[in-house]
Amino acid sequence: MRIEDSGLVVPLRPDVTTVGRGRGVDIRLDDPSVSRLHAEIVRRGPYVYVVDMGLSRNGTRVNGRPIARRVLEDGDVVSFGTARCRMGGIPREEVDPDVELRRAVAPELTRREVDVLTSLCRPALSDEAFVAPATAREIAADLVVTEAAVKQHLLRLYQKFRIPEGANRRTRLANEVIAMGLVRPLPPVHVPQQNRPMDAGRTRPPEVRRPGTGHGPGHVTGPGRQATTAGRRAS
Repeated sequence: MRIEDSGLVVPLRPDVTTVGRGRGVDIRLDDPSVSRLHAEIVRRGPYVYVVDMGLSRNGTRVNGRPIARRVLEDGDVVSFGTARCRMGGIPREEVDPDVELRRAVAPELTRREVDVLTSLCRPALSDEAFVAPATAREIAADLVVTEAAVKQHLLRLYQKFRIPEGANRRTRLANEVIAMGLVRPLPPVHVPQQNRPMDAGRTRPPEVRRPGTGHGPGHVTGPGRQATTAGRRAS
C-alpha cells in the first residue's frame, strides 16, 4: 500500500493489517480525519479486502465510494478519512469487487452467547463518533456473571465466527456480527410522560436475532414490554 501524501510504500501483513492514527496500528496515518483504529485490510489467499471499523464518522472509501467492506483490486485508491492510499501488487482474480464478504449462514448460537453478543455490540450501535465494543469486564457486569465465564463464551464465539487470533479480536467479532445483521438497534419507545416520567426518551437495547428466528431478546425483555404493561394499568 502506497501512502500518497508521503510516497511511503508499506507491505501488508500476511493476515490482518490495521490502519489508523493510533500508536498500536500496523500502518499509522498522521491525519486528524483518521480515527485511532480506522480500518483493517485482510488477506485471504489471493484476495484482499478492506473493512471499515465503524469507529469514525469520516468513514472509508474505495475509488471515491463509501464502503463498509469491499474486495480490493490492483490500483484501487482507498481513502481513510481524507488520507489517500493506493493498493498495488494484488493478483487479478475473477471476483466482483462490490460483493459484500458476508457468510450466508450464521452459526448456531446458545441463548447465553446471544446475551454476550448483545452486550458486546451495544456500544458500537450508539451515535458517538469514537466507540469500541464492550470489554469482557463490562459484559460480565452487564450480565451479572464472572469475567472468566465471559472470556470462555468469547473464545467459543471467535471459533464460531472464524475470527483469527490477533489484536482487536473483540472489535472484529462485533464488526462481523453487525455486518451479518445479527445485531441491530431497536427504535425508541415513546412512553406518555404522565404514565412513566422516568422512562421518557429511553431506547430499547440492541436486538440480537437468533439464527432461524425473526425475534431477538429485545422482544421479550426490552423496555417496550414494560411500557405496554404500564399502558394497560393506566387504562
